[in-house]
Amino acid sequence: MRIHPVDLAIVIVYLLAVTALGMRFRRKQQDARDYFLGGKTAPWWALAFSIVATETSTLTIIGTPAISYSGNLTFLQLVFGYLAGRALIVLLLLPGYFRGEFFTAYALIETRFGEKMRSVAASTFLITRAIAEGVRVSAIALVLSVVLGTSEKFAVVLVIALTIAYTLEGGMKAVIWTDVAQFLVYLTGSVITLIFLLHRIPGGWAEVTQVAAAAGHKLQFLDFSFSWSTKYTFWSGLIGGAFLTMASHGTDQIIVQRLLAARNERDSRRALLTSGVIVLIQFTVFLLIGVLLFVFAQHMPLLAPGERTDRVLPLFLAREMPPGLAGLLLASIIAVAMSNASGSLNSLAASSVLDFSRLWGKSLDSKRFLKLSQRMTLAWGLVLMAFGVVKWGPLLEAGLTVISFPFGSLLGLFLLGTLDRAANALGALIGMFAGLATILCFFQFTNVAYTWYFMIGALVTFAFGSMASRIAPRVSERAQAPPPRQGGDVPEHRHS
Repeated sequence: MRIHPVDLAIVIVYLLAVTALGMRFRRKQQDARDYFLGGKTAPWWALAFSIVATETSTLTIIGTPAISYSGNLTFLQLVFGYLAGRALIVLLLLPGYFRGEFFTAYALIETRFGEKMRSVAASTFLITRAIAEGVRVSAIALVLSVVLGTSEKFAVVLVIALTIAYTLEGGMKAVIWTDVAQFLVYLTGSVITLIFLLHRIPGGWAEVTQVAAAAGHKLQFLDFSFSWSTKYTFWSGLIGGAFLTMASHGTDQIIVQRLLAARNERDSRRALLTSGVIVLIQFTVFLLIGVLLFVFAQHMPLLAPGERTDRVLPLFLAREMPPGLAGLLLASIIAVAMSNASGSLNSLAASSVLDFSRLWGKSLDSKRFLKLSQRMTLAWGLVLMAFGVVKWGPLLEAGLTVISFPFGSLLGLFLLGTLDRAANALGALIGMFAGLATILCFFQFTNVAYTWYFMIGALVTFAFGSMASRIAPRVSERAQAPPPRQGGDVPEHRHS
């Protein structure tokens, strides 16, 4: 289905405008500190918006309404865990990131367990983030294929190429401020969609409540039952969601890089906690859109029999929204994916060149290091293109499941280094492998819901790492050496 020419023009102009906004920052990159941390000049509220925009991709925007369209609002219980997880990050992990000047999350691991464990942690991030971002990129292709009638491969190449253009040149400053713009546009567009949907439903909210009740309590958002196999209950949401957030926001470079870009720890804390409140509001809006789409479809069907529910929101926008408004909303969905991909590209490049700095040599000056960082951004862009054309299952849950495998173990590693002073590098490595193996076994041989994977992986990693550290012979570790000098993440880098 192709959209109105006016909407098509809006989509094209919007994509080019976002790219131009990011390109504005291309002359402001002097060194790696500017390229990867934006010079630590962004205000806390901009970082809060950037954090939300980063964790809210096209996958989230079209996948969350699909969950409530086919189910109910119980996914919201997972967001309660998102809030709890942020509070735990502030208490347990954030102070460590501001003891010195770190450029990546995994530099903290080096001060505790040595360079080899830093490389292990960074490798975990690079592989997992690339695959998970590939799932997100595939969501872009899904939207464009519905709207423009293009092939999914063409959609992936087009959007990632534009994203590479401004991320390569503009660095983290471009990422943060395009995030802010995208956040304001897509949240406004989502609220407009919600209001428009409610207006189009005969009988308004009274009809929504009646149909929702008849369809099996589609407005239910609390479920206090306990079952390891049920994805969304109060307990799996609060506990599993807290561990999920500690992993995704406390150990994943794509979010931690924004926390490190704050002017100080206080601003970083404010940005993280504020982002939690915003996420709760926006997920409520997304889920309500899904319920309203279900009620609307009772009067005017949207999906063909057997058609995947992830298509329901793009189809509604293309078919039912008036020209102009539909183009703006569709463009915002596509552009937030560009914003999200740009953050991933910058973070992947940062980890590649900083966490494996020995591979690139220690004699690089700031300008040469900056050029290397830009080339690595381009390389990861090509990788995301390749992953973006892979066919995945239900988008939102596929993305969360992919990152749950190793990131639970990664969280366990960070907690081990923070809470157990007797832990050593060998024990930490054993713990990580034990945690990952446990999760893979749970995935393959049990029906335990993915929402528990982060907790299980973290606890197994912590327990085995702690025990192995006390049983195995103690090895020489960086933890016994003095902390790295200020700016030690960047080879021979001097701050201006």
